[in-house]
Amino acid sequence: MQIEYKDNYEIRNHTSFKIGGEVERVYFPKNKEELVFLLTELDDYVLLGNCSNILFSSNGYKGNLILTTQMKNWKIEGTQVTADCGVKGPLLSKKVCEASLSGFEFMIGFPGSIGGEIYMNASCHGQAISDKLIRCSLFDKDTKTVIYKEKQEMEFEYRKSILQGGKYILLDAEFVLEKDNQADIEARINKNLSFRKDKQPNLVIPNAGSVFKNPENNSAGRLLDSIGAKNFEINGAKVWEKHANFVVNNNNATSEDVLELMVKMFTAVKNNYKIELAPEIIFIGDKTEKEENLCKILYQKMQK
Repeated sequence: MQIEYKDNYEIRNHTSFKIGGEVERVYFPKNKEELVFLLTELDDYVLLGNCSNILFSSNGYKGNLILTTQMKNWKIEGTQVTADCGVKGPLLSKKVCEASLSGFEFMIGFPGSIGGEIYMNASCHGQAISDKLIRCSLFDKDTKTVIYKEKQEMEFEYRKSILQGGKYILLDAEFVLEKDNQADIEARINKNLSFRKDKQPNLVIPNAGSVFKNPENNSAGRLLDSIGAKNFEINGAKVWEKHANFVVNNNNATSEDVLELMVKMFTAVKNNYKIELAPEIIFIGDKTEKEENLCKILYQKMQK
């Protein structure tokens, strides 16, 4: 099977952070069949979508990377919507709106793909990707077969799904949305866009979304703001001046700069409130020794 690939690919051109080194080989499957072929044939790989919540190592990655950005197939049949893992959330939000379907208004402000949003059970404005999900098509890495799981089998929680266990990879997903007045759907979409404009940095400013998850019954942004995190800056990485739970690539930041800044934010909240914030940003790639130590601090709970 002939699948597009590129060697020595500069991944920074693909990440929303505009950070990342050279990847040895990157594959670009165009459909479910090509992706399954790669997952079956390759023994070692990293799979990513739109890289909107990823911090990729400036050191790069000596291995195989699969990007699902060319997997753009989707269809609407009545109230049922099916989408490949690589379909971008904002695009699907607009398309279902045009079909007078409600349930994806929240996705208009998320730059991620369907695969990434299901992986982390993305949610905002009272809606979550899991709300309207019916069934997922998954690749089982242990048996190297395609299986299907219903919504109740996906183990959804706040920012969690069964996909984070590493055994399964999302191929595509089926949803059932609700019929609604198109003007009302558009109004909610515009309200969500306005909220994002006021509360989150535009992707013209390189960033990877929220840095930390909200602790139970609390707000990571509020905690960080209260300890003066908006003044934190390390080399090219800076906490955004309008919201303390965002880090922006202010001036050619490296992955090491961002990790060091994240540890500074994490430590300040821990020292002041005895709360250990859990990162929402995922680190990928070959670590330097310093990055290894910084990641041990940030991702300690996930590594236990």
